[in-house]
Amino acid sequence: MSGLAVLLGVAFVVGSLIYTQSLEAAMAEARAASRPDLSVEVRHDFSPSSDSARLDEALLRRLAALPEVAAARGAAEGRSFLVGSDGTLVGSLVDAAGVNYVPGKGGTDPRYPLTAGRRPRGDGEIAVDAHSAERAGYRVGERVRIVVNGTARAVRLVGVFDARDERLAADGTLTAFDTATAQRQFANAPGTYTSISLTAAPGTSETRLAQRAQALLPPGLEAVTRARLDAEAVPGEKKLTMLLLSFAGVALFVSTFLIANTFTMLSAARAREHAILRAIGATRSYVTRLVLAEAVLVGVLASAAGYALGVGVAAVLNALFGATGDVPTPLRPFTAGPPLAALAVGVGVTALSAYIPARRGAAVPPVAALRAERPAAVHASHRRTVAGLVVTGLGAALTLVAMDAEDLFFAAVPVLLVGLIMVTSWLAERTARLLRSPLTRLAGVRGTLAVENARRNPRRTAATATALMIGLALVCVVTVIASSLSRTAERDAESSMLTDLRVVPVDFAEIGDDAAGRVAALPGAAAVTPLVDTSIRLTDDGFVSAVAVDPGAMARLALLDVRQGSLDGLAHGIAVSEQAAAAHGWSVGSRVTGTFVQADRKVDLPVVAVYSGPEALTPALISTASLPEASGAVGRPSVGSILIKAEPGRTARLQQDIRRTLANPALLVQNRDDVVKEAVRPFAPFLAIMYALLSVTVLIGALGVINTMSMAVFERVREIGVLRAVGLDRRGVRAVLRWEAAVISLLGAVLGLVAGTLVGAAVVAGHDGALLVMPWDRLALLFAATLAIGVLASTPPGRRAARIPVLRALRSDIE
Repeated sequence: MSGLAVLLGVAFVVGSLIYTQSLEAAMAEARAASRPDLSVEVRHDFSPSSDSARLDEALLRRLAALPEVAAARGAAEGRSFLVGSDGTLVGSLVDAAGVNYVPGKGGTDPRYPLTAGRRPRGDGEIAVDAHSAERAGYRVGERVRIVVNGTARAVRLVGVFDARDERLAADGTLTAFDTATAQRQFANAPGTYTSISLTAAPGTSETRLAQRAQALLPPGLEAVTRARLDAEAVPGEKKLTMLLLSFAGVALFVSTFLIANTFTMLSAARAREHAILRAIGATRSYVTRLVLAEAVLVGVLASAAGYALGVGVAAVLNALFGATGDVPTPLRPFTAGPPLAALAVGVGVTALSAYIPARRGAAVPPVAALRAERPAAVHASHRRTVAGLVVTGLGAALTLVAMDAEDLFFAAVPVLLVGLIMVTSWLAERTARLLRSPLTRLAGVRGTLAVENARRNPRRTAATATALMIGLALVCVVTVIASSLSRTAERDAESSMLTDLRVVPVDFAEIGDDAAGRVAALPGAAAVTPLVDTSIRLTDDGFVSAVAVDPGAMARLALLDVRQGSLDGLAHGIAVSEQAAAAHGWSVGSRVTGTFVQADRKVDLPVVAVYSGPEALTPALISTASLPEASGAVGRPSVGSILIKAEPGRTARLQQDIRRTLANPALLVQNRDDVVKEAVRPFAPFLAIMYALLSVTVLIGALGVINTMSMAVFERVREIGVLRAVGLDRRGVRAVLRWEAAVISLLGAVLGLVAGTLVGAAVVAGHDGALLVMPWDRLALLFAATLAIGVLASTPPGRRAARIPVLRALRSDIE
């Protein structure tokens, strides 16, 4: 069982490493292949001066003229969604990209070589990558739908190309436009680019080329080397590696209790054997090495088997996380890292866990070989108990402090668990003492025997319960946090639904500028306003966020409580919330002066009203007519949502009409029920993934119960024989072991439930505005499941004990 626990932990580590390293390698290869001609990229540096910096043809020609540049290419890229023939968006939305097709001397783009059709030559033509065309169900010559800048439109598919791109490797899509169309859709202004790629001339380093290019660039632009671009793209994969390895670490941590418990029980069972070895001349170090050699052998065998199983775990992770959609990541199981990690982790964890039991086994005096009686029961150490209570108190205090400093949870939770682990031996004695009378009344002598067996060695009972405790505690933490955040999201969704209907974009999409007008023209729409987020840099260097709305619609929606002034003048003024007015000293008649952050255009608006209202409409309101007009696609104010009030009795019909009119799968037309469902939708798969990852820890805890019960059967062969001889039947033997497992499982389940719920509650309380929800039904189910797992785990040892012949048991020299 200890070998099986190590095997599972090693398999988790190996699987995590194989999958994440394979993913990193696949993404790195895709990045290198997607832009093989890229040495340096020139881009905006996102400083205030970058708004006016232009990546235009003139700059492209100047850069191309540098002697260090072998080739220069202008790129106009942005977000573009491909709508499949079934009406749904294709692929990963975060990686859905639109690119410009740049034909070379032969008329084809070396980055996107055509496999069918021709290159796009106008606003109504596109080419897409071959895999996306296949998934979408399109062929060359067909009319297809795309969504760009929040608007869905039909275009002609004129070409299909092959490409190796990191966005495709991450399940995205590539839609290619001619350069002029891509510039209008994605760049700051017509005739400009979003970036410029430079290819270094032979003998020129990336660093040197970047320095030479930077000297030509105006403020607001920067030249970035290929190495830096690759480094910026890696953190997401690294985070996944750390997440998976952290769960693997927890599984291995739980394994240490099982291993230590195993070798502690083995050392106790072999006490006379070790004493005989000492009596005939073996030193303590020899006995220690003997036990450790056995542990290392277990570790080596478990590591080898764990590596083989880890390849399967990697395949499961590949399917579970789906980082590359329906194109699986090519796994690389035979690199040097995973086998070395398997051996180091498996042998290291096993040897370290067995070290203290090995030292205890070596400490058996030679005179013990002459003893025939059973060694005295091991009781909880007073010093260990006191230290455990102190550490537990420290962990609890740190958890309370962490409510105001989230990063402290990473220290508080381990300290709390370590304290509970240290004090569990003492709790095991007390728990068994408390349960003796109830179990005796409930199960008679079987209950009494079970409790006394659990009290016989509280350290062993504690070690077994600890494995269950850690698994259940982590599951409870995740459950409380997910349930609380889900309810908080539901509450926020309900409060954010200000009108009968609203239109919002899916993740990474946007709403077109004309969408609100098209909705307002529909019959049944009583009031419609877009909500456009913007920001104003004030003349005193302060900032104020503002929401641009339709003034006429706001008056009909009646969502605000106007305290001063009137919204009638909002078309040419600004309304501010009470908090903003107090913070800046504004009142009706004050003037708000500054510049729009997005377009650097001056603002000078009178305050026409002071109001209180929902958070989505604070801290200031202006008219959409006051917004600056953007010269290009980048930097224009984006419509965050559209609020719609329906005429009485027309809500359901209007919702259908809006969907049909917009005909855009990247936009959600929601009523109140839809908003709540969408808000809580991500939490179910999150919980499923967390439970799947933590299931290994729970399984190892169950193995601990099987292990302890199996060793208990081995140690009590004669005791079982005596019980059978005085009338206890086979069913009674099994019942004694089941009740003993129930006592151990109850201890672990109670500690895990208490620790997990308290930590989960503290984490939620540390989030401002989060609702604390205790899902008692789910927690009760988890508690019962832990008890059931522990009791069921005692079934195989119980059957083994019941099958021991009475006469053989009575002749056994094992007490």
